[in-house]
Amino acid sequence: MKRMLKRPAFFFDRRICTGCMTCAVACKDKNDLAPGVLWRRVVEYTGGEWLSMPDGTFRQDIFAYYISVSCNHCPEPVCVEVCPTTAMNQDENGIVTVDQTKCVGCRSCERACPVGAPQYEAENGRMSKCDFCREELKTGGVPACVAACPTRALTFGELDGF
Repeated sequence: MKRMLKRPAFFFDRRICTGCMTCAVACKDKNDLAPGVLWRRVVEYTGGEWLSMPDGTFRQDIFAYYISVSCNHCPEPVCVEVCPTTAMNQDENGIVTVDQTKCVGCRSCERACPVGAPQYEAENGRMSKCDFCREELKTGGVPACVAACPTRALTFGELDGF
């Protein structure tokens, strides 16, 4: 067994993300998530317009970029703080998880999280969220979303190392 990262963190470079959503698909597949449950999402931001030039031609001033969003496993996670049953917890490595035996599905964590990481699973009436593919990390592997990213826009490592 390999050494677990002391404080794992995701790192994202929006300059090279193409918005392919492979990271989100890999996460959904690996974790067999129910329809509507997305532990990782890719958000698209677009803007700009076509500009009419004096010579009768048009020029575009259009942009698009993507952000891959998941649980940040915050140093002081508000989801853990607001959970009335202590189902949300943070381990010694900083990974935030949901104890399914304690969760009552009140959704307090979902409302408190700034990135909407905890997801409500209607089938079982409980919350779930990214666990950083913790079992993969324990054996020296990488999170499924990171392994799947074709441009390497999404990576991970020690929080203090970046």
